[in-house]
Amino acid sequence: MSGLGKGITTSSIGRLLISKGFKVSAMKIDPYINIDAGTMRPTEHGEVFVTQDGGEVDQDLGNYERFLHKNLSKEHNLTTGKVYKTIIEKERRGDFLGKTVQIIPHLTDEIQKKIIERGKNEEILLIEIGGTVGDYENIPFLEAARQMRLKLGKDKVIFIHISFIPVPNFLGEAKTKPTQHSVKALQEVGIQPDFIVCRSKKPVDSVRKKKLALFCNIKEKRVISNPDLEIIYELPLVLEEQGFGDMLLKLMNLKPREDKLDYWRKVVEKMKNKGKEVRIGIIGKYLNTGDWQLSDSYVSVREAVKHACAELGVQDNIEWINSEMFEKDKNLMRILDYLDCVIIPGGFGKTGAEGKIKAIQYCREKNKPFLGICYGLQLAVVEYARNVCGLKNANSTEINPRTHYNVIDILSEQKQIIEKGGTMRLGTYPAVLKKGTLVRELYEKFGRMKEGIAQERHRHRYEVNPKYHELLQEKGLVISGVSPNGRLVEFIEIPGHNFFVATQAHPEFTSWPGKPNPLFYGLIKAGIR
Repeated sequence: MSGLGKGITTSSIGRLLISKGFKVSAMKIDPYINIDAGTMRPTEHGEVFVTQDGGEVDQDLGNYERFLHKNLSKEHNLTTGKVYKTIIEKERRGDFLGKTVQIIPHLTDEIQKKIIERGKNEEILLIEIGGTVGDYENIPFLEAARQMRLKLGKDKVIFIHISFIPVPNFLGEAKTKPTQHSVKALQEVGIQPDFIVCRSKKPVDSVRKKKLALFCNIKEKRVISNPDLEIIYELPLVLEEQGFGDMLLKLMNLKPREDKLDYWRKVVEKMKNKGKEVRIGIIGKYLNTGDWQLSDSYVSVREAVKHACAELGVQDNIEWINSEMFEKDKNLMRILDYLDCVIIPGGFGKTGAEGKIKAIQYCREKNKPFLGICYGLQLAVVEYARNVCGLKNANSTEINPRTHYNVIDILSEQKQIIEKGGTMRLGTYPAVLKKGTLVRELYEKFGRMKEGIAQERHRHRYEVNPKYHELLQEKGLVISGVSPNGRLVEFIEIPGHNFFVATQAHPEFTSWPGKPNPLFYGLIKAGIR
């Protein structure tokens, strides 16, 4: 089922194999018909992660990058939409020479071709097939995987099945029957898993392992326990304790070249060391889905906070706050009194925007450490324009297309591009950092700046209107980073404030365990202070 932890498991296997001296990468297959994740609402499918080359991809690629410490490309995310688009384009060009185009072999051949292309520069490629065994949309990908095993051999293609072991509350006993049925469904499409990774609340005991081995046609030692953990980055260590890495390599006729897991152990130890608690409020809008609240909409922000807290030796306590509540009852603003620092993450649309603006004003006036990300920067500029520059009702044209003071707008050069998503700045862009600013100091500290230029990933359409740059600066706002041509605002800050920084970029996408992003580090340090 979705959300089970396939991405974390895949990432952990990758970290394990890297520690044994192999060149490893990972690829995510999503069976949905969308070309990419860019047009999907975060509450529908989790966070949209952005690669350095501008891909809007599944959030699992963020997990891969954080665990593997490796930048991936948009080609590391394959969807049904991408495959069908390629096949239809080939058919229209006549590439199939008049043949009837079918799911087998044409679609499955294309899937295999794309997998091979991704793996050609790697020693080991991890391919995560999303969805649930038995879904109609999964079948072409499972069939392609079956064919690859047949063509390349058992030592070249290994199957790892990740399954849920539930413990019904009324029963109090772990049940293996769902896993037995999912393995049976896999066997029906010609795939026998080499390993079964059991996701469960507690480690799977020998009784359950024996039963799974018997009914799933697998050796008991290849039933791997993957219990809930306090820190997800601990999973490679848990897998190593069970000899998972060495068993994988043995199946591929490979031997460990080295053992460098000690580095990862130190990273995990640092994240587990609990110092004083820092209360961080993340004020967003993509939080509620029905009767439930989920944080997957901002998973990279959450992890970036954890990385910074670990580096500073403190414990994170994240409060998830829906910005719409401030619009309904202004008295609820007092919730912010109990926070040490505040983050306004990215987003789109006018829903909840006024609540975010109220929260930003609170942070600015109360000297509360604040970090604005993407939309957070745009709304920080709107708030400053209204309440410091005196531009009554200043706004973004995304929120109010008729505003008299369009301090945030789509620039003329972007309006020429009509294609959906084409007006966005996507991927890595450079920013020239102003000397003497806090932002430049932070990027220098972490060696994330070269010749005064920092690189961060972007995903946004609207910009700070250049005609207001001068006024904003006259009124005390420091534009601490701009595009090389000086036209686009990349970073802002308020001097003398405890910490008031915002960026047009998404710094959460470049934060790794053991290598936190400078802005999150600066925010948490201010929160401690």
